[in-house]
Amino acid sequence: MKKTAIKVRNLYAGYNNHAIMENLSFDIMGGEIFVILGGSGCGKSTVLKHMIGLVPPVSGSVIIHDQDMITARGKRKKILLQKIGVAFQNGALFGSMTVLENVMLPLKEYTNLPTDAVEAVARVKLGLVEMEEGAFLLPDELSGGMRKRAAIARAMALDPAILFLDEPSAGLDPLTSAGLDRLILKLKASLGITFVIVTHELESILTIADRTIMLEKNVKGIIAQGPPGKLKADKSNSYVYNFFNRNPEI
Repeated sequence: MKKTAIKVRNLYAGYNNHAIMENLSFDIMGGEIFVILGGSGCGKSTVLKHMIGLVPPVSGSVIIHDQDMITARGKRKKILLQKIGVAFQNGALFGSMTVLENVMLPLKEYTNLPTDAVEAVARVKLGLVEMEEGAFLLPDELSGGMRKRAAIARAMALDPAILFLDEPSAGLDPLTSAGLDRLILKLKASLGITFVIVTHELESILTIADRTIMLEKNVKGIIAQGPPGKLKADKSNSYVYNFFNRNPEI
């Protein structure tokens, strides 16, 4: 039986005591691909930032492996952050470093491994995302899809149990996006990684997601949740049905 990897409870997402989302509660199971979706400006990226401890929420808790990301401080926070990996929308790679050096960076920061071991581990991570040949390229020399893969490799450097991906398919052509979907499914199957993905790319969602929650800014909360194929077929909520089936509302 799968264990719960993340518990979000009564999360008020927003800034400066202004809530964009109110009273969010949901669970993410270990080893699943969980997608947070919704229309533009609904707050999905803000929720992600709260979940990874980048920005404090108005209130609420995010329990990751029995530790609250919101209240963790000092050494506890550092240990908790090592259990997760994050790949941001633009990759956030350091432009003056090669791809290999970017992937080596977390290992140099958080481990006491010798340099040759750090490089060996980084090369393994690049192999997992099929980026061995790009190891000595600079970020500016990479295609959009290669930058995404390099960012995922760096996010996996410390062997996290959970990977957070922010808009992984944004700006990619359909073939490159499909290749990234295939990679995510492969990493889930081979490594058992739990994925938390923020996206509104419907084709990717229907291809990779085990479950999803859909946020809606007018209600400041979750308006639908479950397997994406089920939500696509469910006509009980016209907004959700039209969103999943790309039907413009009149």
